[in-house]
Amino acid sequence: MASSTMAGFGSGSRKVCKVCGDEIGHKEDGELFVACHVCTFPVCRPCYEYERSDGTQCCPHCNTRYKRHKGSPRVAGDDEDSDHDDFDDELQTKNHKDDSDHRQQENGDYNNQQWHPNGQAFSTAASTAGKDFEGDKEIYGSAEWKERVEKWKVRQEKRGLVSNDDGENDQAEEDDYLMAEARQPLWRKIPISSSLISPYRIVIVLRFIILVFFLRFRILTPAYDAFPLWLISVICEVWFAFSWILDQFPKWFPIRRETYLDRLSLRFEREGEPNQLLPVDVFVSTVDPLKEPPIITANTVLSILSVDYPVEKVSCYVSDDGASMLLFDTLSETAEFARRWVPFCKKHNVEPRAPEFYFSEKIDYLKDKVHPSFVKERRAMKREYEEFKVRINALVAKAQKKPEEGWVMQDGTSWPGNNTRDHPGMIQVYLGSAGALDVDSKELPRLVYVSREKRPGYQHHKKAGAMNCLVRVSAVLTNAPFMLNLDCDHYINNSKALREAMCFLMDPQFGKKLCYVQFPQRFDGIDRHDRYANRNVVFFDINMLGLDGIQGPVYVGTGCVFNRQALYGYDPPVSEKRPKMTCDCWPSWCCCCCGGSRKKSKKKGEKKRGLLGGLLYSKKKKMMGKNYMRKGSAPVFDLEEIEEGLEGYEELEKSSLMSQKNFEKRFGQSPVFIASTLMENGGLPEGTNATSLIKEAIHVISIGYEEKTEWGKEIGWIYGSVTEDILTGFKMHCRGWKSVYCVPKRPAFKGSAPINLSDRLHQVLRWALGSVEIFLSRHCPLWYGYGGKLKWLERLAYTNTIVYPFTSIPLLAYCTIPAVCLLTGKFIIPTLNNLTSVWFLALFLSIIATGVLELRWSGVSIQDWWRNEQFWVIGGVSAHLFAVFQGLLKVLAGIDTNFTVTAKAAEDAEFGELYMFKWTTLLIPPTTLIILNMVGVVAGISDAINNGYGSWGPLFGKLFFAFWVIVHLYPFLKGLMGRQNRTPTIVVLWSILLASIFSLVWVRIDPFLPKQTGPVLKQCGVEC
Repeated sequence: MASSTMAGFGSGSRKVCKVCGDEIGHKEDGELFVACHVCTFPVCRPCYEYERSDGTQCCPHCNTRYKRHKGSPRVAGDDEDSDHDDFDDELQTKNHKDDSDHRQQENGDYNNQQWHPNGQAFSTAASTAGKDFEGDKEIYGSAEWKERVEKWKVRQEKRGLVSNDDGENDQAEEDDYLMAEARQPLWRKIPISSSLISPYRIVIVLRFIILVFFLRFRILTPAYDAFPLWLISVICEVWFAFSWILDQFPKWFPIRRETYLDRLSLRFEREGEPNQLLPVDVFVSTVDPLKEPPIITANTVLSILSVDYPVEKVSCYVSDDGASMLLFDTLSETAEFARRWVPFCKKHNVEPRAPEFYFSEKIDYLKDKVHPSFVKERRAMKREYEEFKVRINALVAKAQKKPEEGWVMQDGTSWPGNNTRDHPGMIQVYLGSAGALDVDSKELPRLVYVSREKRPGYQHHKKAGAMNCLVRVSAVLTNAPFMLNLDCDHYINNSKALREAMCFLMDPQFGKKLCYVQFPQRFDGIDRHDRYANRNVVFFDINMLGLDGIQGPVYVGTGCVFNRQALYGYDPPVSEKRPKMTCDCWPSWCCCCCGGSRKKSKKKGEKKRGLLGGLLYSKKKKMMGKNYMRKGSAPVFDLEEIEEGLEGYEELEKSSLMSQKNFEKRFGQSPVFIASTLMENGGLPEGTNATSLIKEAIHVISIGYEEKTEWGKEIGWIYGSVTEDILTGFKMHCRGWKSVYCVPKRPAFKGSAPINLSDRLHQVLRWALGSVEIFLSRHCPLWYGYGGKLKWLERLAYTNTIVYPFTSIPLLAYCTIPAVCLLTGKFIIPTLNNLTSVWFLALFLSIIATGVLELRWSGVSIQDWWRNEQFWVIGGVSAHLFAVFQGLLKVLAGIDTNFTVTAKAAEDAEFGELYMFKWTTLLIPPTTLIILNMVGVVAGISDAINNGYGSWGPLFGKLFFAFWVIVHLYPFLKGLMGRQNRTPTIVVLWSILLASIFSLVWVRIDPFLPKQTGPVLKQCGVEC
């Protein structure tokens, strides 16, 4: 027994616990301790005891419930007859009948798996927790691998799970072994260690208690000599406390997730069988190619076309909301260059697969490249890319001067989009059709150009309207069940990004309840110090991890893979509730009173199964309060069947489906699109051809298609705010959908960010304006969706996303108070005694402790955290403040603000745009605050010098608050000063302060006048 167990862990290796890293001990009889009798996953006795008493009571590898070993205390759920300790320590595969009593939870706490050996079908019911299987062929040598497979086969024969056939070859045995590996979950949830998260939660609670006592002290001890200042400061502090609660408590349950791409391939990409990975449609949105450089968009498209995913299952749709012939010609050049770029990427497995960023990487590109022709092919490809850039730049130069008669296409016809506000819808398929192959004669992913129709007098809804057009066009042409949304400047940095998302979305159980998988945003081209917090690390690496532990992260506008059914406004599938447990020890009348007997439940269940027995499975969806049933496999009906009814289907299904009129009222008048909405796994309706589909695609992007439908209200991207991303994700979560935050080791996507101060402030202004619009709409999280399934902590998080701009008003007032106190000699706090000093000190220490512990469990650097704090003040007193007033004007007075496209690329010089000064009215409030506080510091010190030593004590509190404001606004001041090669900002700042102070001191001392010790004797001028 001992030798078998040791072989299960690997011969000659030290037995180490995979949870804590300590050495695994032995039992009383000298045998190696084995916690789980199913998979023999190496866990030491202390970790086993802890998991049984305080954890999930399950094996972290296979999720099988731990059985009690001899000497272990009993816990709830242990079998009464589990006193024996002579468990089988070998690797076991249990029959599905033995597993039928295991509970199954969506978060992976329990695992119920069915497996049929020798290549038969299998299914995985639970789908989260799990550890990388220790029997990968690459880890072990060939001899160890064969021995491991042989021992596994012997154990299966003992249990009668495989036949003892001497003629069966080793390859079949290895296939069975790999099938057992494919049974494993595709991902697992990794909770934050209790040693990191528990102190963090304790400090949060302590900080909340201290904050309550602090506010109590502030309210009960007014400063009567400065009552207006005291009142304003107290109101600001109460609002800050409310804002902190909204931001802090949604971070109570942070988690991480880990995916297993090898298991995804084993399960859905079996050799000799059709690829079972589901298709993905990728959306790229653009507005103005002169502000969003075409070379950046081309790189994004090339990274999509060369993604590591089956080519027949990837389609790229580019939305041109500016109807630009420049982008049209750019995509034509991109499609031609892709014929050489895509096979090069896949042959040599290069990363990233956007050529601009691949060739500019300063790394050893020969690392892990063993192909002898790699260097030669790389040089040739780089030369071809430089020629490609020359052609694109020539197109850009040509587009700078528009001819008077308008643009003319190569065939001599006029470009339909010469008037960008009045043009028909346009669709062009570049790749994916017959004959569009790469240089190796292999198929390429589909590439489609889309420009929706625009006419004067119609509301186009900006980016949200363009995305909804892409949803409809893709549903008509390809109808993939999943959709990836990218901005034109966000390229795929990890070619396996789609596979990462599929580990969640193609999960047999959990995937059906997911509306989207959100990836973090990472950026290129940001200065080393990240002066204006462009990376937004605190939000993506702290707040989003916290939301992932509740109901899921918010949608941030890009880098998100959607479930198409969730965008159609459907509710997620509802898990069937387990029947209530009853016992035979009570009288039958008691069982009836308590909820009915088991016999009645059984009869009802049999009756229900008799009605629905012919369906593959049935799924109940809710649309605007109406229920209907639909099948989840292949096309539900052909185009002609919509009007005539569903021939050949059961009466139950006919009565459950909505009428054509109701479908058209909801989705619009397109039979092809309506048919696509009922195909849960995607695919096109039968009997269609390419020509008819293109005509239908033109129809669904027409200007009047959305009139009197629910597009933008309940379906697709939601209208009503410039930040349509928050609103769209919020509606999905209100329906009960969940989302997932996926953070792969290699960032999935990378983009560009505005590093210039003015551009950054305008970007933040647009985000804040969208939040104000949502706050003043019917979709405000404070009062919307209470009858739905939105969790309370998730509601707090959404409330924080729409309330934060209003913090700018108390923040502006609080940053002005120190200067006013220094100039007037008043202070907002009366004289402190020992008790009140303790509360101030405790609050200060709790703030520091919260930040330190947050950085500890998240891994965020203190520099990133500090930059985030600084820009919170900079943005709060500038962009957020303007957003509040612009939002009020827009909603109350109807004065709309124009959407400003943020520049997507910097100048040729590295970080050249960082030091470019662009004047904007957003700079006025923070500049005024800096001047006020600097003048206040000088005035306060001069007053203390004049009044003697007694006035220095109260001065320090005022100076502390004034310097707090100046330090937080320091990056803003640095942005006003200009380039690096000038005098450092800190030198200029301190020079002004010190020069002013020394001037006042000099005047006060007055060293050149003689000092008089007695009365001053002067002639009075009167002759006596």
